[in-house]
Amino acid sequence: MEKTPKSGFQGLIENWQSDLIAAISVSLIALPLSLGIALAAGAPAMAGIFSAIVGGVVTTFYRGGHISVNGPAKGVIGVILLGIALMDDGSGQAFNYVLAAVVVSGALQMLLGILKLGRLADIFHSSVIHGILAAIGIIIFAKQIHVAMGTHSDSPSIIQNLIDAVIFLPQANPFVLIIALTGLLLLLFHSKISNRIFHLLPTPMWVIALSIPFVYAFNFFDEQTLSFIGKTYEVGPDLLLDIPDTIMDSIMHPNFGKIHTIEFWTTVFSILIISSIESLAIAKAVDKIDPYKRKTDLNKDLTGIGLSTVVAGFIGGLPIIAVIIRSTVNIHNGAKTKWSNLYQGILLLIFIVLLSPIMRQVPLCAFAILLVYTGFKLASPSVFKQMYSQGTEQLVFFMGTMILTLYTNLLIGLLGGLVLALITHMLLARLPIPQFFKMVYTSRTKLIQLPDGSFDLKIRGIANFLGIIKVDKLVAQIPSGANVNIDLSETRLVGITYMDYLVEYLKAQRATGAEVFITGLDSHVSSSTHNRALKISLTSATKLSQRQKRLRNLATEKGYQYASQIDWNTTYLKKFHFFEIRPIERKYNCLKGSFEDIDMSWEIADVTFNEGQAFTAETFNTTLMVIKLNQKIPVFTMEKEAVLEKLFDRVMAFTGYKDIDFTMYPDFSKKFLLMGNNEAEIRSFFTEDIIRFFENHQIYHLESNGEALIIFDKIKLARTDETLAFMEYGKELARLLDVKLTS
Repeated sequence: MEKTPKSGFQGLIENWQSDLIAAISVSLIALPLSLGIALAAGAPAMAGIFSAIVGGVVTTFYRGGHISVNGPAKGVIGVILLGIALMDDGSGQAFNYVLAAVVVSGALQMLLGILKLGRLADIFHSSVIHGILAAIGIIIFAKQIHVAMGTHSDSPSIIQNLIDAVIFLPQANPFVLIIALTGLLLLLFHSKISNRIFHLLPTPMWVIALSIPFVYAFNFFDEQTLSFIGKTYEVGPDLLLDIPDTIMDSIMHPNFGKIHTIEFWTTVFSILIISSIESLAIAKAVDKIDPYKRKTDLNKDLTGIGLSTVVAGFIGGLPIIAVIIRSTVNIHNGAKTKWSNLYQGILLLIFIVLLSPIMRQVPLCAFAILLVYTGFKLASPSVFKQMYSQGTEQLVFFMGTMILTLYTNLLIGLLGGLVLALITHMLLARLPIPQFFKMVYTSRTKLIQLPDGSFDLKIRGIANFLGIIKVDKLVAQIPSGANVNIDLSETRLVGITYMDYLVEYLKAQRATGAEVFITGLDSHVSSSTHNRALKISLTSATKLSQRQKRLRNLATEKGYQYASQIDWNTTYLKKFHFFEIRPIERKYNCLKGSFEDIDMSWEIADVTFNEGQAFTAETFNTTLMVIKLNQKIPVFTMEKEAVLEKLFDRVMAFTGYKDIDFTMYPDFSKKFLLMGNNEAEIRSFFTEDIIRFFENHQIYHLESNGEALIIFDKIKLARTDETLAFMEYGKELARLLDVKLTS
């Protein structure tokens, strides 16, 4: 790994080129998204731009993060819509009242940071937060789908807006719809287009750029009617983005006239809670993908974001948040320091000044389809599936929060979801209310330092989201590099949010070189196989599933080692590219053995890993085989050719990798996408015998890290017969490689 970049002005001087190059890509994404987010929130379009500029220029000078990007995010759309609806008194000042709420929420956010209360965000139940975000996604979708169709729903009800979208579909303006559908196709298939010209600009910019020719073709600049299949439809300038001629004309100021009302404070606390939770969660997510493994000072970050939100509110901007998509793009494009955030803010200011005449030619439906796509992803079927995979009760919390939010507002939805989770925990723990809270707050959880310098963290009672602040204080006493055993054997209930906290701590402490283990869960049961699912202690007996019994019997019959327990030590798997960019959490159901007569050991294990970051992360389980070789081989990845699997790393081709074809073996090249940095070494390694082996066997995903191979098939747990097939495949491949490497 490279040396960690210097901070402060030294970092600015040393890394300005790489930071500036990354900032160009980020600003090109931020420009259309910032405009679209503001429009979706019912605010003037320039409110989003102001937020992005302030998020770059102001936040950079006082922040706790190193490489994240700040600006408006989709999470604020719901709270701004809520504020406008609550404080609209017919005076035309509704958004000005909201700006006042933005200023006050920013000031409170600064206070939370100064008081070092950044960790408060951890106590909000994760499934409840996902329910809030899904509701925001539905709100965005319900509002923007009408803009994308050229229709209009007058109903204040989000559910009715969705129903109206179906009812009004026959009345959709085809000239608007054509532009929106073109943008949607770009969003869906941009990553699969191989022409590199289409990868010069980020997808949102292509959606915007390719909408403009349609505007000229249909002449949206003049008020007129156009015919389509015998019907006439109105088009005109009102379908285009309307932004003032100069930046100064766009500035709006807050109106504190509603500060004495309940509606004002409902808006303030809605903005404060949503923006704080999302910013802190994303800050931690960005730390995970920072190539230099730097850690964000969450309290300082909260203070800096609060300060920027105050500034943004005073000039007409939206609340500021750390944004995951732009931060990820920033990192992938080589940014090294916080100054890339400053550059993207300055570039946005330049772009909006220079490009404003062009931006006025962009149809509103182009921005709308960007938001429709975003809204759908926040509440897609895969999100519901993910919640269900974490446990039936998590789906209940998620849907309960989402429905309550849709029928009331974000603040009531959040509080209602937390109450629902708390009541469910009481019922599952089967305890009277006083005893339940006693086991949360006076549970005798304690930290014990052992003579060898290691620590035992003994957690007792009810371990749910209410107890995270207490355990966080104990964990803060453990020095970096110290070994820790986290014992949960005396817990009555362990919630998913508590497990999230423990697993994140486990990963952070292991990154310092320590050994950390979570034990004592063998007697707990759960409604899900998900490793972080809510767990209840019902019996002291450990029960194996039917699949685990078959694996145990297989190990006994063949003389292998078998362990059903969770193994949190997955450091070695992170040496493979697939898991470098996908956080792996645990392995379990481990079978171990060695191949007779050759110096190679193997392991087959179930593993759990994440795809995506923060609130968009999905959890997957698969069974894989690791073969440890006795000599060095080239680093490469093999995947099914012409199949861009959901989990395959689509950016590899743009980071020095390319498909390596063998003209003498067309069947092999047709079957496999083979990639690696050192093409000459890979070609030398893939002899005729090895190529013929892969041609004549099942196609697996196969990857080398130079000293070992990982092999897996589908992203699912293997059946017993599939496990046996793994063993046979691995044995044949290992023997073939042994002959090659020892000859």
